[in-house]
Amino acid sequence: MITVNPLLAQDKTSGIQTIISREMQERRIPGLQLAVVQHGKIVFSKSYGIANIQDSIPVTGKTVFAINSCTKVFTSVAIMQLAEAGKLNLSAPVSAYIDSLPATWKAVTIKQLLTHTSGFPDLLKVLDPDVGSVGTLKREQVIWEKLKTIPMEFKPGERFSYNQTNAYLLGKIIDKLYGQPFARIFAENQFQPVGMQSTVFGDSRDIIPHFAPTYSYKQYIDGQKLNKEVLTNNYYEFPYFHRTASGLNSTAEDMAKWIIALQSGVFLKSKSTLDTMWSPATFNNGTPTPWALGWGLTKFRQHHRAIGMSGGGRSAFLIYPDDDLAIIVLTNLAGGSPEDFLEELAGCYNPEIPNADPVTYLRITLRKTGFEQAIEITDREKKQNPLFNPNEFELNEWAYRMMSKNQLKEATEIFKLNVHLYPQSWNTYDSYGEALLKGGFRAEAISMYKKSVALNPDNGHGKKVLEQLSAP
Repeated sequence: MITVNPLLAQDKTSGIQTIISREMQERRIPGLQLAVVQHGKIVFSKSYGIANIQDSIPVTGKTVFAINSCTKVFTSVAIMQLAEAGKLNLSAPVSAYIDSLPATWKAVTIKQLLTHTSGFPDLLKVLDPDVGSVGTLKREQVIWEKLKTIPMEFKPGERFSYNQTNAYLLGKIIDKLYGQPFARIFAENQFQPVGMQSTVFGDSRDIIPHFAPTYSYKQYIDGQKLNKEVLTNNYYEFPYFHRTASGLNSTAEDMAKWIIALQSGVFLKSKSTLDTMWSPATFNNGTPTPWALGWGLTKFRQHHRAIGMSGGGRSAFLIYPDDDLAIIVLTNLAGGSPEDFLEELAGCYNPEIPNADPVTYLRITLRKTGFEQAIEITDREKKQNPLFNPNEFELNEWAYRMMSKNQLKEATEIFKLNVHLYPQSWNTYDSYGEALLKGGFRAEAISMYKKSVALNPDNGHGKKVLEQLSAP
């Protein structure tokens, strides 16, 4: 396994600086905030880089960042508060709280919304069907009626599929059961009790004090391919009714205050409620879901378990309940993916943490050895340590993040590793096929897609790709 540099354990500040400097340089992150919670206190808080490139404004402790899908954990807490108060049953169908649902939707449970196993069509496709993202805003009623006409993607509880409809419906439930807008409920029940003065809902249309614009690197602008990637401003709109999915903005210190309050019983009275929220549900076949209830960064391992969330590829945090530790990183770069180095930062406080996570181990090791050795190194580690079992979902997510940053070769090796480790998973073949096709390996890609469809005849994406590849 990894031998952690003693410097990281002995000199936390120096260790953190080494990691942050490396990651900001490699990922080209303009600005970043980091906060560390340990034993119920903020023990480290520091700002790095530039918040606003246009005016050379540095990041400070007051700089506000978009946290995007990290918003979903606040939504989860709001739902758990309703459950704890006896106003909502997590196992009850959504139809018990929302009227006029299509017949195929009525059996979906609240828990399936929280774990993204509902099978609902994705709200984003209705907001802007051309690009599948928020761009063309429409009235909620128009979107709601259109959404209900789209077929289910799969039978509820059969598989995982991340989409924004789930959080949207949770917001509607919060509105109805409280009789007030969810934004007010979040403020009264979560922000105000712990002094989160910088945490607000909003998007590019809103005037937010001390706000850091979000940037991204683009290879194409207006349909034209550029000679090299350029840094651009991101403009994004989240309609009000969609903001339970990704509408919040915050600071690392505000997030740290929220985590301290969550773990100390300010938001949820019973530890059992917190434990329920932080545990996976199950698919129809009895296997655990990759998400907990509303929490997407999950590491349900034997030692140093961790749970948290990422948002927009720019903000992420992990809580280590057994280690009484939490790491929060917010950035202003879409695609910065700080979730990739949270565990290394945690290792500055407990050197055992990076060793406990196979994906972190692979990320650190393959950076040195080369990604083409992924299978060999994984097989070797599995022989030496029976607990070394890289998670299929985490490997897949990591590979897609690399592919989005034009690291196709590295991503392809991780997709290949996932197929090697999980040969009965139709999704691993589908993902590997996608990477192979993008790399120009047409015949190999066809072979992977065929295996995927053979394992899952309902894989519509795989069938569609095979049809396109077989067309004259």
